[in-house]
Amino acid sequence: MPRSIQDILDHADALAHRFEDYQPAEGDERPVEEYLLQRAALARARSERQILDAVVAARTAGISWAKIGELLGTSAQAAQQRYGAVIEQS
Repeated sequence: MPRSIQDILDHADALAHRFEDYQPAEGDERPVEEYLLQRAALARARSERQILDAVVAARTAGISWAKIGELLGTSAQAAQQRYGAVIEQS
């Protein structure tokens, strides 16, 4: 839906007033360490998903569990135990 320049400026002014008038409520703020931990956990989950997708692609391309394990820094058996069941479901 198109907006006029005036509509956009009015909205920007309304947002600016909300920021200027903001008074934090209890629970709005949290320690930096908690935020960093949450970000790290999210990054780990994304990385795990990337690894899973890469393992599926590798197995589809015929790469052995031994090579996958080597690339993951583990044994073929450990890699197959961790990712094999997921690949069978794909």
